Amino acid sequence: MKVTSLRDIPELPPGEAPPRKVAIGTFDGVHLGHRGVIDGNDTVLTFDPHPLSVLAPEKAPPLVMPHSIQRDVIGGLGVEELVVIPFDRDFSLRSAEEFVERVLVGQLGATSVSVGENFHFGRDAVGSPDFLRSRTEFETRVVPLIEVDGEPVSSTRIRELVRGGDVAGAAKLLGGPFILKGPVVHGEKRGRELGYPTANIVPREGFVAPANGVYAGWANEHPAAINVGVRPTFQSALGLLVEPYLLDFEGDLYGQELKVAFAERLRGEQKFDSVDALKEQMAADVERTRELLAG
Repeated sequence: MKVTSLRDIPELPPGEAPPRKVAIGTFDGVHLGHRGVIDGNDTVLTFDPHPLSVLAPEKAPPLVMPHSIQRDVIGGLGVEELVVIPFDRDFSLRSAEEFVERVLVGQLGATSVSVGENFHFGRDAVGSPDFLRSRTEFETRVVPLIEVDGEPVSSTRIRELVRGGDVAGAAKLLGGPFILKGPVVHGEKRGRELGYPTANIVPREGFVAPANGVYAGWANEHPAAINVGVRPTFQSALGLLVEPYLLDFEGDLYGQELKVAFAERLRGEQKFDSVDALKEQMAADVERTRELLAG
């Protein structure tokens, strides 16, 4: 998939830009509802950073996924081109009419446009699906909200599930596991001392993290038992860490970028009375992880 900044696409007279079928949205999480909007289009138009982080930072929610993972997931849907709008104050001042005429028609040559039913755009968010339908330069497809278990699929609902530790529930809405990504950093080597050396990742600020506890999942597609928390059994100066223990793995991961995918929560965070009790529980967590991922 080709990734292009909108700034690198020239604005041409109507009818001269290469034709595109364009899906538009923030697509945080690329969940089932987003996939319905993207389906059948060759181009995805999205924003980076998230518009709320520019327009109202105090209201901006933690994101479900960073742009690098969003890009990979969208690429896996068969899209030919991802066009990224570097969103800033200047861009936010464009009217809905200007967005359509300059971006959709002049730069992207849109022959069709797909959006979700709650999508709004342009200065003061006055652009709407009905506004797009009124344009004659392209066809407009408005995709209704998708429901799972009787409730609409949304990034807000996914954030709530992840924060509550229900990563399996979040995966049903995402169409795949919840993923976070980060470089492996040096820790206090507690896991190594206990016989379960872990890769330490500091969750990125501005992104949602799972509730503290132990999870089964994968690290760079390798089966892993994953601890999220502050390790209450030990006194530590380190804050929240994501610590995957890669099953049957030998090697040095320091400095590498690790993609951690969560399958299921095994238990909440616990404080143990002794190191031996902790080691016994860790062994049980690893065995349970093997069983879950093998099934």
